[in-house]
Amino acid sequence: MTAGVVLAWSGGKDSSLTLETLRGDARFTPVALLTTITREYDRISMHGVRRSLLHAQAASLGLPLVEALIPSRSTNETYEAAMLLALDEIRTRFPAVGHLAFGDLYLADVRAYRERQLAGTGFAPVFPVWGQDTRALADRFIADGYEAIAVCVDCDQISATFAGRRFDRDFVRDLPVTADPCGENGEFHTFVADGPIFAQRVNCEPGSIVMRERRFAYCDLTH
Repeated sequence: MTAGVVLAWSGGKDSSLTLETLRGDARFTPVALLTTITREYDRISMHGVRRSLLHAQAASLGLPLVEALIPSRSTNETYEAAMLLALDEIRTRFPAVGHLAFGDLYLADVRAYRERQLAGTGFAPVFPVWGQDTRALADRFIADGYEAIAVCVDCDQISATFAGRRFDRDFVRDLPVTADPCGENGEFHTFVADGPIFAQRVNCEPGSIVMRERRFAYCDLTH
């Protein structure tokens, strides 16, 4: 008997690889996605992707969506309170679920935070792609035919010119040697429009580039 799991879903490539991994693991059955939304912007937190595109993703993946709503410039306490409300919703909608999956790759402090956050909630954390080589993961993602666009770039780590580019072999080749091929250190975030786990492509195109906080370059995807 497999265990039901909800995946913490950012809309990006690591989330997609995690979902693909879960679907190939006989121990688990993904039953829903959990995404944090910034209320005022109506967009995926950190990534800046329109909520309507998130909903189109979930529909193509065939999975229901649970949304944790936070205000802009949210404190960590506010974020954690929103997550607890989302976990309450998961208990109500999916009472058989006892696991929450994350697409973290190797940042031990982030993993430890997830584990502390879920302690005592009744949900066990799962890290399906943890410890895998990030260059190999990037190569696998590209070779498997996924389509992803860089939607947020940390200009303190890589050039703003990466914003709006497709995540492909040229993208990875052009990254500075200091950057992780999967952007695990926050160098960049992506939105996945298509790939083997999708029933159909999410219709979107790169739009304008907007700079926020004098550091982050966001590509506004339109559809």
